[in-house]
Amino acid sequence: MKPPTGWARTVVLWPKGAPGALGASEGDIPRLYVYPAAGEGVHSAVIVLPGGGYSNLATEKEGGTEARWLSQHGVTAFVLIYRLGPRYGYPLPMQDGARAIRYVRSHATELGVSKDKIGLWGFSAGGHLAAYLATTHDAGEKNATDPVDRASDRPDFAILSYARLTLDPEIPRKTSLEYLIGRHPTQALVDSVSLDRHVTSDTPPCFLFATSADPQVDSRNSTAFYDALKRAGVPAELHIFERGGHGVGMAQRLSNLPELEIYTTLIANWMEMHGWMTPAPEETANLPKQALR
Repeated sequence: MKPPTGWARTVVLWPKGAPGALGASEGDIPRLYVYPAAGEGVHSAVIVLPGGGYSNLATEKEGGTEARWLSQHGVTAFVLIYRLGPRYGYPLPMQDGARAIRYVRSHATELGVSKDKIGLWGFSAGGHLAAYLATTHDAGEKNATDPVDRASDRPDFAILSYARLTLDPEIPRKTSLEYLIGRHPTQALVDSVSLDRHVTSDTPPCFLFATSADPQVDSRNSTAFYDALKRAGVPAELHIFERGGHGVGMAQRLSNLPELEIYTTLIANWMEMHGWMTPAPEETANLPKQALR
């Protein structure tokens, strides 16, 4: 697995070995690649979770590319390398994701980020992991020996790009998260990773992006999750484009799908609206005075 490019440093999430680790090779070591934000001051943060069906990771297309974009827009970014199946199944990738959030929150001062502005951006299976973390979290262990474990693992927002979010039998699918839950999971295990069932009013705001033409992850994954968010009263924004296959990443420079180029603008607008991204100076310079009040 090639690491993403452009990162400043690497953080090993469990320096003494991850819980349940079966070895000490690269695939046994959950870690973060750090992309500090451009500019001075305290920044928001986003942990990017690449997709790959829980069997591999698209670390550049769905990791480094997004992290560099976030950094350039004043957001400190991280690319998470989480453990994969079949060597590591449920719930170990979830533990890696939770640890990443706790690490960033517990080291917020050192990293120059705000403790209450830590979000996730997940793609495909990485979007499934991001949604799991958004719906399943805790406040941390107050008296834990490890200071990282004392921090909450609740993200403050989540961006879910063509994410696997449900195993509802009425929604067509080609795979059933086999690398995460195996080929013959119990119904209880299936229910535990059908994330539309776990949305509550404590789920953080979410931005969802999908395409109707995606042959791998039906866009009804996103609509089912959006409906659950709406029922729970959670702020959410949903965009489904007609064209576009699976794995379009940030959808930049796709000459055959020019309509998708607005995707990053939509994300930036949503993050700016919530105060997780600061508009670029050239953007505010062209606004009418009343819009800046």
